[in-house]
Amino acid sequence: MKAAVVKEAGQPPVYGDFDRPDALTGHHLIDVAASALSRVTRSRAAGSHYSSSHVFPFVAGVDGTGRLEDGQRVYFFAPHAPFGAMAERTLVPEASCIPLPDALDDVTAAAIAIPGMSSWAALTERARFVSGETVLVNGATGASGRLAVQIAKYLGAGRVIATGRNPASLESLKLAGADVTISLEQDEGSLSRAFELQFRQGVDVVLDYLWGPSAQSLLIAAAKASAEAYPVRFVQIGSISGADIVLPGAVLRATAITLLGSGIGSVSLPRLLHAVKEVLNAAVPAGLQIATEAVPLADLKLHWGNSESPVRTVFTLRSRE
Repeated sequence: MKAAVVKEAGQPPVYGDFDRPDALTGHHLIDVAASALSRVTRSRAAGSHYSSSHVFPFVAGVDGTGRLEDGQRVYFFAPHAPFGAMAERTLVPEASCIPLPDALDDVTAAAIAIPGMSSWAALTERARFVSGETVLVNGATGASGRLAVQIAKYLGAGRVIATGRNPASLESLKLAGADVTISLEQDEGSLSRAFELQFRQGVDVVLDYLWGPSAQSLLIAAAKASAEAYPVRFVQIGSISGADIVLPGAVLRATAITLLGSGIGSVSLPRLLHAVKEVLNAAVPAGLQIATEAVPLADLKLHWGNSESPVRTVFTLRSRE
């Protein structure tokens, strides 16, 4: 069968042949329809993700959509190694398959699942978000952050604050549900003052997709602005802007900040899959939107290097018997 095959560490996958999976007890054989190019997929293929196995060769792709043996359409996650989602057929544990709503197409479901799950799980599983609270999304102009704004609003956020660098994308977030937007393209002093103003008005949950300098500024601003120890739950989701920050210990002593992480490991797989199911079921009634480009898997080489952007690349497949 045709697949995106990772042959060695540090090398991108290549479009080529890979052995078809055989049936296995407790698993489904799935004819794959679509699989999104996520940051997790790219980093696991490169061997740089904390969940990478470092066993070669294997098929790239951590999730996708397709059909079971009986024809039922499903979303699936975490195929049985060495099989992955970016192949004509894959092998997936039964518990990791979720039926798709009839109104949700394969490509949109594949595109929306992981970025939607990232904020849904962060809000409901880690932050224990309550309707009416204020949510700040740091890094809201990417695909995941934009969905986070929509999902926070759908779950009942009283106010949503969005940060980002792209002026046009920031402006468009107002239509997606953002009540306030803050440009990260400011000098450090101006940015700190903008953050402090929001924390003085009350921020309950921060969803951080960036880490790095902006996350450091947010945490320091929260400490400066929260004179009455207003509780802030800061949930770290992604590290696009840097793997580390330098944080003075006084920041954590000065206010009631709770630092949390959300992702594979900090949330159990069953709960992550529950979050995905909620996102997929809410996608149509909530009008969740994500810009998507569907391309054939045969064009893998042309698109694998695409960086994270509001447009999500989804590879499509057609199984061959």
